Amino acid sequence: MPTIEVSYKDLCGLIGRKLSIEQLKDLILFAKGEIDAADGDLLKVDIKDANRPHLWSAEGIAREIKGRYTSPGCPKYSIGKSSVVVNVDKKNKNVRPYTVCAIAKNLKVTQDVLSQLIQLQEKIHGTFGRNRKEVAMGVYDLNKIKSPIRFTTVKPDGIKFAPLDFQEKMTPKEILEKHPKGKEYGHLLKDCKEYPIFIDSANEVLSIPPIINSNHTGKITEKTKDVFIECSGFNFKFLMPALNVIVSALYDRGAKIESVKVVYPDQTIVTPNMEPKKAFVDMDYANKISGLNLTSSDAVKLLKKSMYNPVVKGKRIEVEYPAYRQDILHQRDIVEDVIISYGFNNIEPVIPKVNTVGNSDEREEYSNKISGIMSELGFQGVLSYTLTNKDNLFGKMNVKEEQIVEIENFVSLNWNVFRNWMLPSLMEFLSNNQHVSYPQNIFEIGDVVLIDEKEETKTRTVRKIVAVTSDSRINYQNVSSVLDALMNKMNLSYKLVKSKHSSFIEGRVANVVAKNKVIGFVGEIHPSVLKNWKLEMPCAAFEINLEGV
Repeated sequence: MPTIEVSYKDLCGLIGRKLSIEQLKDLILFAKGEIDAADGDLLKVDIKDANRPHLWSAEGIAREIKGRYTSPGCPKYSIGKSSVVVNVDKKNKNVRPYTVCAIAKNLKVTQDVLSQLIQLQEKIHGTFGRNRKEVAMGVYDLNKIKSPIRFTTVKPDGIKFAPLDFQEKMTPKEILEKHPKGKEYGHLLKDCKEYPIFIDSANEVLSIPPIINSNHTGKITEKTKDVFIECSGFNFKFLMPALNVIVSALYDRGAKIESVKVVYPDQTIVTPNMEPKKAFVDMDYANKISGLNLTSSDAVKLLKKSMYNPVVKGKRIEVEYPAYRQDILHQRDIVEDVIISYGFNNIEPVIPKVNTVGNSDEREEYSNKISGIMSELGFQGVLSYTLTNKDNLFGKMNVKEEQIVEIENFVSLNWNVFRNWMLPSLMEFLSNNQHVSYPQNIFEIGDVVLIDEKEETKTRTVRKIVAVTSDSRINYQNVSSVLDALMNKMNLSYKLVKSKHSSFIEGRVANVVAKNKVIGFVGEIHPSVLKNWKLEMPCAAFEINLEGV
């Protein structure tokens, strides 16, 4: 979770009242934070939410606290219109295709403002921005820039400029080789024949994103009054909230915000868009989830403190919330804010009216029984993650990509989808354990997540078992005999029906049919799949659905 540093004096100034450290310790809980240390004027604050970047600065914390005092409801932002235009070249499509921009004028840059701006940028880069891959942000001295600005590409040796904190002019290639930021983030451009670049109409370089700003336009000091802000990346769903977070912070510092026209080859957009977003919460649902017994009037007061604009419509409350928030995915998220405003410490513990005795879950007991059988058959149980990536599920397994459950705001490209079958997880396990002696006989009983439009969450969790055996002389007969022993021990009648599966060798794969339905498959892994996983030993496997058998 992000840990940030703020000035006690600056924070109190932003809140608009002097508060003691003890008072702040209580109030910062509303911003999902805790004060870890107070050293003179310096406060170290641990923010307990990695999905709310607007809280990662003094401005964001102060905004949440003020909502409990003098500024309840969704904040309003007045956005002017600038004459600045950014033209995006079609060459950026396969390099770094998108950018969103804004102007902040009449900014009083103090050391506190500067430190918070830099800190907020870096926190967004490192977490929300996936180490600058999804979001790279630049802030520049507007008065050193001549519009229109071009967002285009340049060859590695195609131009020279002095990068931030350097006086020597260097080519982009030299920056990646010599500059500290080039060494740290150069891998993001390693496969690019040309590099993205922001350059103005006077041919002054602004930056090579996502690496470094220029020393001329990209150095912000206490003398800077007007700034140009850009966020570049691959998806507007990351870029828009990131820009809005920075804009709202500068707005709270008294800056006048103006929009920028961004012209793409196929569309023109105007950013930032600070119009409130909309959602709703059902009161019966809110009381059920929270355990509280709130009236609509109670909920409205609490929602206003959480910076919503609520309107009661029967048993439902429709809300507007700030544009910088991208974490409201379900009404449960709104209920969480209601509880935060109510105060977790204010919730009275209630003794349940009905005494209950804990029992083992039937599905877990069944899974444990099967686990015991597999151990008797000489297989070792393993545990792997339910989260994985599309390349593991489809690319390396030689199967056609299909619709699966994906994480919208994922932290890592390696863990951004839920698995819809388990065999890839065990193939990855074997790939990482080739140093262990053979034969390797492993199994896992675990869950996969499937799309199901009938469910409230549009998903369904299914329990499965997968087993893989690997050795120099492993074939279909070896694994099918293990499957037969397991099914007999489970007292389950089944049959094998010849089938085709691109992960397996043709003619050495079959569907497992029980109770007149296909519950899985068994077969010998195709050599091309073994090659994809860098496996040298043959493998055979089966995977079956344990639901309803």
